[in-house]
Amino acid sequence: MNNPGLLGLISVGLIFVLMGLGVPVFAALGLAGIVGIVMVQDLSYVYNVLQNFAFDETAAYLLTVIPLFIIMGNFALHAGVGKSLFHVAKRWCGHLPGGLAISTILTCAGFSATSGSSVATAATVGSISLPEMKAAGYDKRLSAGCVAAGGVLGVLIPPSVLLVFYAALTEVSAGKMLVAGILPGILSVAVFVAGVFIISVLKPDMCPKGERVGWKKRFTSLRRSWQLLVLIIVVLGSIYTGWATPTEAASLGAVASILFLLASRQDRSAKLQSIGTSSRDAVNTTVMIMMTMLGAGVYSFFLSLIQIPQLISGWVIDLPLPAIVIIALILLLYVPMGMFLDAFSMLVITLPILFPVVTSLGFDPIWFGILAIKMCEIGLITPPIGLNVYVIAGLDKDTSLTDVFSGASWFILMEVVTIVFIFCFPFIATYLPNTM
Repeated sequence: MNNPGLLGLISVGLIFVLMGLGVPVFAALGLAGIVGIVMVQDLSYVYNVLQNFAFDETAAYLLTVIPLFIIMGNFALHAGVGKSLFHVAKRWCGHLPGGLAISTILTCAGFSATSGSSVATAATVGSISLPEMKAAGYDKRLSAGCVAAGGVLGVLIPPSVLLVFYAALTEVSAGKMLVAGILPGILSVAVFVAGVFIISVLKPDMCPKGERVGWKKRFTSLRRSWQLLVLIIVVLGSIYTGWATPTEAASLGAVASILFLLASRQDRSAKLQSIGTSSRDAVNTTVMIMMTMLGAGVYSFFLSLIQIPQLISGWVIDLPLPAIVIIALILLLYVPMGMFLDAFSMLVITLPILFPVVTSLGFDPIWFGILAIKMCEIGLITPPIGLNVYVIAGLDKDTSLTDVFSGASWFILMEVVTIVFIFCFPFIATYLPNTM
């Protein structure tokens, strides 16, 4: 078959048919790629391509960052970093309108700086903050929504695994991508906090005020946040100053977090069990990510073989539209995709086709990467497959999926505000990477 456009459409249709049948995303991508290559070449060609494909795709020094960041977050979780952060945030913000919800968001932001995982952040902070907000009489929709939305900060605030994943797929500097997430992450937190504050002022019955804590207790509580400060300095500080590569910084962070775990107030058997659980979870998550990369790699090879990226890039460039409008339309594609796919799958499906368009139009790949990941964030809290929403619904039996989705809808609007800011002012994403 010599029609690249028809071949591409057939392959996309095959992917969705396979996923509809329950085939994992990585397998659907890989099978669609293999079928497409066979239609263009033959089975012997497929064998020659695939015999060393897995090694060539995954034997990369940069990719060791992924398991290191994951295990760092797992060790920090079992060391009790999340509980300490919520205690500090509650002391400082609990008396404000919506104080516990604001404390939850700040805790999510802080834990994201140790985890890099959205689901882990939502599950950890939710297990701590939801009972507190429930006891304080908070509206259950807002409580669940702020935890689900706060969890999405884990895919943006470094050390984000998704930022490294984007860098690996596009061959952009991983260090610059990680540093680029700092200011957009801070902006996202600020918009969430402002949004919760406004909701609390307009609807005070949803968010009762807590008791004011004295300044002495507030400052003494800061002693419980020293572990987070150490990890930020060790990981982000070393990357930004150039003292360490992202891989070296991740290994230093993993060592620091396991030392926190070993020094925690747990008995010896509990510490050993935590180390085993953390290691097993890190292996499982890493294998999932690597398999997704392999499936995407096979499919990307097929697309390159029939020159789909080049064809689409040429077609888009010739459209009678301003380049910035084209980028906006590309970003809007992530909204319907986010309703059915996870963030990793969205990136591996779209970037081989869309990234050449972005670069050919002359836009900064780091700026686009931050925007694409922000769009993936929205997918984590939108129906029908908002992964964070299902996690929160599983934590509290009294809160239904409908309640969590309803509460998360406010934060989707806040996410749109943040995206518009970054879209209109690219320096928010590019300033820090350019000063490295």
